Amino acid sequence: MRRLSAELFGTFWLVFGGCGSAVLAAGFPELGIGFAGVSLAFGLTVVTMAYAVGGISGGHFNPAVSLGLALAGKFSWKELAPYWAAQVVGAIVAGAALLCIASGQPGFEAGGFASNGFGDLSPGGYSMQAALLIEVILTAGFLIVILGATSKSAPAGFAPLAIGLALTLIHLISIPVTNTSVNPARSTGVALFAETGAMGQLWLFWVAPLIGAAVGAWVWKYLLMPGESTAGDAA
Repeated sequence: MRRLSAELFGTFWLVFGGCGSAVLAAGFPELGIGFAGVSLAFGLTVVTMAYAVGGISGGHFNPAVSLGLALAGKFSWKELAPYWAAQVVGAIVAGAALLCIASGQPGFEAGGFASNGFGDLSPGGYSMQAALLIEVILTAGFLIVILGATSKSAPAGFAPLAIGLALTLIHLISIPVTNTSVNPARSTGVALFAETGAMGQLWLFWVAPLIGAAVGAWVWKYLLMPGESTAGDAA
């Protein structure tokens, strides 16, 4: 239960901090955080929670990460479903908390509510094919960074920084395309409360990150892994 609680709270923090920066701050010109600020917020949520609870649960906070680590032999398959459940619950609780806070502003309308999308729901109007491809590529890259940063050959203690910076970079690239998912729990937690067709497009933000995680795990395990054992859980 400690591991699941850590995953639930870590995913809550990721969605509350990352999506919260978009919902509560990005729309105010006088604050001016913009895409760059939202990207940094997502990266900081991962850095802070990886240091805070990563030693308890491995600090996944993302169903795609859990799947990729299992495929790479770094995580137990029997724990996959419980981790997914904890991550999705944490994301939904964060979305609900954000809605309660944001609705305290006069005239508030949820609108897209930091949800992900393609076509009319893409910030830049990008197509479904573009959204699918970028989510697969970026999730694969994210898994490679995670597996490399937590490998025995990597400098000790720096994994959370590398992973958080990778997530920041991912957002800087893809916010205009999909509003950036690479995380099915993050997508689910806010799509439930959006006043758009986000729920109808949610399937892509499960399918693409999971495919990307499998690709990243395969590339790391068979092409890049520096001869280390894959037994045991993620560091």
